[in-house]
Amino acid sequence: MISVLFVCLGNICRSPLAEAIFNKLLAENNLQYQITCDSAGTSDYHIGEKPDLRSIDIAAKNNLVIDHLGRQLTIDDFSHCDYIIAMDKSNEQNIRKLLDSRKHTHIYLMRKFDDQPGDGEVPDPYWSAEDGFVLVHDMLLRSCKNLLKTIIREHHLA
Repeated sequence: MISVLFVCLGNICRSPLAEAIFNKLLAENNLQYQITCDSAGTSDYHIGEKPDLRSIDIAAKNNLVIDHLGRQLTIDDFSHCDYIIAMDKSNEQNIRKLLDSRKHTHIYLMRKFDDQPGDGEVPDPYWSAEDGFVLVHDMLLRSCKNLLKTIIREHHLA
């Protein structure tokens, strides 16, 4: 089983939305038995909490199911996750700090997989209105589609 972990700061906005989008894409492509995904935060701010209501709302508007409670990234994640996908450069740095001297070759910024990468980061919509969550959803959808294509190609799936 190939494992993907989406990581943001608090694990209540971006990463659970990416997880929901990716799970839907896996189901649509009948790959849910070959690839699994999860999400986590680099901080401990929202452990055990449901995602932000605005993430839940944008998910519902796009026929996505968010079934996740916030959790913090741990050292154990590095041993069982094949792909670790950071939402922004700050979280990527925090992931690499947690890694210390350990090596993990598949740590990427989410927007590396976006056809429109802009500055390479998925902005944190926490302090924005609904339009910020719409923008983030669209970035994540494009990126998740291309991430899935990359995984299929790299692992010779489907």
